[in-house]
Amino acid sequence: MPELPEVETVRRGLAPALEDRRLARVIIRRRDLRWPLPDDFGQRLTGRRVRDVGRRAKFLTITLDDGTVWIAHLGMSGRFRIFHGDAPPEEPHDHVIVETEEGVVVRFNDPRRFGFMDLADAVEADGHPMLRDLGPEPLGDGFDAGVLADRLAGRAAPIKAALLDQRTVAGLGNIYVCEALFQAGISPRRKARTVQGGRAGRLAAAIKDVLGRAIEAGGSSLQDHRQTNGELGYFQHDFQTYGRAGEPCRRCGDGHPVRQIVQSGRSTFFCPNCQR
Repeated sequence: MPELPEVETVRRGLAPALEDRRLARVIIRRRDLRWPLPDDFGQRLTGRRVRDVGRRAKFLTITLDDGTVWIAHLGMSGRFRIFHGDAPPEEPHDHVIVETEEGVVVRFNDPRRFGFMDLADAVEADGHPMLRDLGPEPLGDGFDAGVLADRLAGRAAPIKAALLDQRTVAGLGNIYVCEALFQAGISPRRKARTVQGGRAGRLAAAIKDVLGRAIEAGGSSLQDHRQTNGELGYFQHDFQTYGRAGEPCRRCGDGHPVRQIVQSGRSTFFCPNCQR
């Protein structure tokens, strides 16, 4: 499932194509994704001007000129494609299509239909069921060691599980938690409540750094992720631990292989030698 860097990459692709543009046509090819679309979804978008293309955690938040917020989640296989000029023929899983007055075509394609779209009023969007319990944005100015330490205080769960909890920090997923813990030198099995002080400082910095580098690389393309221009992301070539079980640790070298374990039903990759 796309994590924060993949969704931010999509947001950066959509913003110049949609912001300050009027949606001239909205075509709904299928009314049910993970859940049914609102009955008036197409009508409420048609004719509206996009004021902002934003992101909250793993969700896109597209604000319109009437105060409506179009909330979208990519699910497992969803992707937005942007076409300038003559667009190619539609593909079988192009479920939602919008055209701007300038002739730009944006298509949402989702073969598995685990994606999600809804509409909310801007003043109530933060209270939407999918957004209201999210933790702080890790790339926001307010996220630092102190904030992270407070979110982890008193928690007996392993730090890996705590970071995957979207109420702790918004937008983190399995790949980037593994990478951030490695960069910070923290074992994924360490109790979350013990990540305080210097450890919290290292981890907060590592989270910001790993996410930032992943965004600049266009995200990670392991299965379905594509940028809005159709290109792959490239951060998978920079993985330090994720997917590297049995290979030498890039910090410790030969004799210290990356280990794979299962936590909360998810694969965890780490180096037992340098992550404590």
